[in-house]
Amino acid sequence: MKDNTWLDKWNERYTHEEFVYGTAPNNYLEEQLKKLKPGTILFPADGEGRNSVYAASEGWKSYSFDISEQGRHKALQLAEKNGVMIDYQVGELQTLNYYDEQFDVIALIYAHFPGDIKSLIHQLLNQYLRKGGFIIFEAFSKKHLDYVTKNEKIGGPKDIESLFSIEEIKADFPDYSIIELQETEIELQEGLFHNGTGSVIRFVGQKQ
Repeated sequence: MKDNTWLDKWNERYTHEEFVYGTAPNNYLEEQLKKLKPGTILFPADGEGRNSVYAASEGWKSYSFDISEQGRHKALQLAEKNGVMIDYQVGELQTLNYYDEQFDVIALIYAHFPGDIKSLIHQLLNQYLRKGGFIIFEAFSKKHLDYVTKNEKIGGPKDIESLFSIEEIKADFPDYSIIELQETEIELQEGLFHNGTGSVIRFVGQKQ
């Protein structure tokens, strides 16, 4: 799933003293969680923990994973500062000890995995979501390549395979009632690495 170059990139990025995507939650996540009753929630590729810590502060039982030990270190610092607990594991998804139908919500917020495994990751995550549970998803679309070429400060992958399309989301999550699925242009202001105009896919689906 990963090579050392991929792991080194994230460990190096998270060695910044600053939280590189800020400490405030993602706006779309915050908006969607307010509509739901708190329960168990999983944050894949959670980085420095801004989203899982927010969810925990709102009464959710927050679980996270990432490949970066440095990300986990900063996430636990943030959780302590906010007086909450998160369950944060480090490793590849298939090596972690989650179980079928464990979660009420899975929040994929800029969880960009390498193109050759991203659908596999989504299929594994689907198993861990209970029937009636929700996927909340925001990540850069394939059109985003044009945006990041013009403005590197917006961030995001520079290979089209790691970016998303509406068709891919429909294919990866076929057994879902679609509450929202759109490609849209948004303004991001998240820490050091998400700043400017970008193109994203937003998806909320309920597992049938």
